[in-house]
Amino acid sequence: MPNSKNGLFNGPAQPLIIALTLAAGLFIGRGCNDASVHSSNKNNRITHILDQIEFLYVDSIDRESLIDVAVQSIIEELDPHTNYFSREEIEENTVLMEGNFEGIGVEFIIQDDTLMVVNAIPGGPSESAGIKAGDRIVEVGGESISGKDLDNEKVMKLLKGPRGTIVDLGLLRNESIVDDGGSSFDDRFGVTIERARIPIHSVVASFVLENSVGYIKVIRFSATTASEFEKSMSDLELQGATSVIVDMRGNGGGYLHAAIDMLDRLLGKGLGIVYTEGKASPRIDYNSSYDGEYRNWPIAVLIDESSASASEIFAGALQDNDRGLIVGRRSFGKGLVQEEFSVPNPISGAGALRLTVARFYTPSGRAIQKPYGEGVDYDQDYQDRIDSGELFLQDSIHNTDTVTFRTSLGRKVYGGGGITPDIFIPLDSSQTNRALAELVWTGALRDAAFTWVDLHRNEDLENKLSETSSIWTDKNTGGMAAIKIATENQGTIWPKKSTEEGREEIERIMIRFFAQVVRNVKGENAYYKVRTAGDEFIERALYELLEDGRFGTREGRVYLLPIDPVIKEQTLNIY
Repeated sequence: MPNSKNGLFNGPAQPLIIALTLAAGLFIGRGCNDASVHSSNKNNRITHILDQIEFLYVDSIDRESLIDVAVQSIIEELDPHTNYFSREEIEENTVLMEGNFEGIGVEFIIQDDTLMVVNAIPGGPSESAGIKAGDRIVEVGGESISGKDLDNEKVMKLLKGPRGTIVDLGLLRNESIVDDGGSSFDDRFGVTIERARIPIHSVVASFVLENSVGYIKVIRFSATTASEFEKSMSDLELQGATSVIVDMRGNGGGYLHAAIDMLDRLLGKGLGIVYTEGKASPRIDYNSSYDGEYRNWPIAVLIDESSASASEIFAGALQDNDRGLIVGRRSFGKGLVQEEFSVPNPISGAGALRLTVARFYTPSGRAIQKPYGEGVDYDQDYQDRIDSGELFLQDSIHNTDTVTFRTSLGRKVYGGGGITPDIFIPLDSSQTNRALAELVWTGALRDAAFTWVDLHRNEDLENKLSETSSIWTDKNTGGMAAIKIATENQGTIWPKKSTEEGREEIERIMIRFFAQVVRNVKGENAYYKVRTAGDEFIERALYELLEDGRFGTREGRVYLLPIDPVIKEQTLNIY
């Protein structure tokens, strides 16, 4: 879930490392002026104290380090989403926010102290140079890089660089060639690559599920998200889709205008999307600017407790305008807007203050920000939701704002702590998922999938791999055998096949493991196709979209129709 002070997430649950990620939140852009424009003599006290310490203190001190401590202390007195970033952190955040980076174009993992290529990004320089999934990059610039000190940060520094620059790589390829002694050996080769601009997609999957219902997975709101979304919608339409499920689960936010541009395509002209307002920020209303080409498509949006910020704007606008059905669990509740101001630093280069300047409100007037401040443990929110039972029971959802708001067709909605879904999907509370959770969060499932694919690369997996193929079902070398070995090696208890609960978890493990294998062989789109099997969110969204009478046309527009017959007769109140 989003982290209030450190949105950078990097761990075994992240299967492919191509860049560090951004701090979760809603970002409206950089300020027109440096923060210093608003400074005054009010800072003399701090400056005076620092001067005295620097010149008179008994020991030598680093003035800049003290300033960093002071800045962090000030930040911690504000809201959970105001942050100060160093120059290095700004550069890291920019990679995903802008939707591209400059480098050689590979997705990789580190396994057995070696850099393993999981995928050569299509159209990138590595693919053009002949690098394939499964290759080991063992040398960069003539120097060996394998070893205990190899980590993601080191790999980034070695492989990323300005486009047009050259890097020489030494690689090993497992061709599964067997010599007379019965052992396999690797083919060693070298390539020279010219770095280029590599896209980082935020719309990672789109395909038609069934009965003309499309599916789109959006993982962040970057500078390229709206154009990626437009292309995905167009592709779905060409494939025969007439309605769509937009999956925002786990999406922590990003650029405000990315969400607005996406909603423009789904709404009729002149409808409210969101408005922002703060003490020094006059109210700004954002409305749909034209009749969107998909305004007559029924829509379902999937959200969970990790959907935040721009995801909540997207879901809230569709909910308040009765344009879409919201399915899942109450969203994170991040309703603050940040603006970025440059902060000079003569030593390490300019940093940035990302300052909360306003709150955002849905078209009906709901504030989405959950409580923070004195007496509130912001970082404990997820555990609080578990303890209260709201992740398991809809009746346990707590809305801090007791004021009732109304959608365009008169349905009741509430603010003060995220978007409450129209259809609730509980978190699976059974203990039978423990083995799967351990395999995922320790990275064992990811690593086992890569190893299995690596051992079977000469078997034409792209064309022959399926859940019923002999490659996958082989008793000794198939998927089940591989993941059971990985489970045993890390000390996780394999579920008992003799119980119904055990058989259900084994099925979940195999679906997840097969999906990860497919990701390594065929990419993200194929991965999400596999993951949709048995997904309760998607199954319920499909049912609702295909249900007669769930959506209807009023005044030439498609709306989610209220179930309450009294509300159905009310006159529309269009924002």
